Amino acid sequence: MSVRAKKHLGQHFLTDENIAQKIVEGLSLENYKKILEVGPGMGVLTKYLLEKDAEVFVAEIDAESVDYLKNHYPKLQENHFTGDFLKINIAETFGDQVAVIGNFPYNISSQILFKIIDFYENVPEMVGMFQKEVAERTAAVPRTKDYGILSVLVQALYDVKYLFTVHENVFNPPPKVKSGVIRLTRNPKSGLAGNEILFKQIVKAGFNQRRKKLSNSLKVLEIPESLKNHPFLDQRAEELSVEDFISFTQEWKNA
Repeated sequence: MSVRAKKHLGQHFLTDENIAQKIVEGLSLENYKKILEVGPGMGVLTKYLLEKDAEVFVAEIDAESVDYLKNHYPKLQENHFTGDFLKINIAETFGDQVAVIGNFPYNISSQILFKIIDFYENVPEMVGMFQKEVAERTAAVPRTKDYGILSVLVQALYDVKYLFTVHENVFNPPPKVKSGVIRLTRNPKSGLAGNEILFKQIVKAGFNQRRKKLSNSLKVLEIPESLKNHPFLDQRAEELSVEDFISFTQEWKNA
């Protein structure tokens, strides 16, 4: 029995066992005892996760894959299946710290990252395979073409490490692009507490017109009078570091 890859679900099944092991070994297993795998398919990562000293849960919406997993991995009991990752409340479902891992469907990769951000307090770590372009954008640094909204919003809460690149020929069916594996490690020193909404507004407005100086792109948010001569406003969004955006948000909030 095998599972047919479904294009509408963005399924590309990893066939290289060495890469599967490398992805799983990317988890530190520090300060958590639960792991949630997103989109396990036929369990190429699952088998190695089940060897770890942690309780493994899976989020899978493909009924054929769920049947396959239940038949081949009896350690996964009914309560270990959580359904659609994008619809679950991570805090309510796990009530504790849970790491997230997966060979993520490309068509929802950004949504997965934003979901993790939303439940930052519950997700201390993530190791995942994305389309290489998305992985690079997530790990990008200022003054590069890949640095943008995704880079800043993720790095405000997590330290991001690009682990390795995965080529197309180790999937069935092979995707048309290369993949990249990254690790997010929660940064407990974030200065965002209480300012998350304003921070997102500033970052999104800044990068929505990334060729303009912030003095122009942030006009839609009505810049406080006391900040109108701020040196950051004379720069473009791509020139500011994550720390710059955080400190600027704090000054804006206190203006």
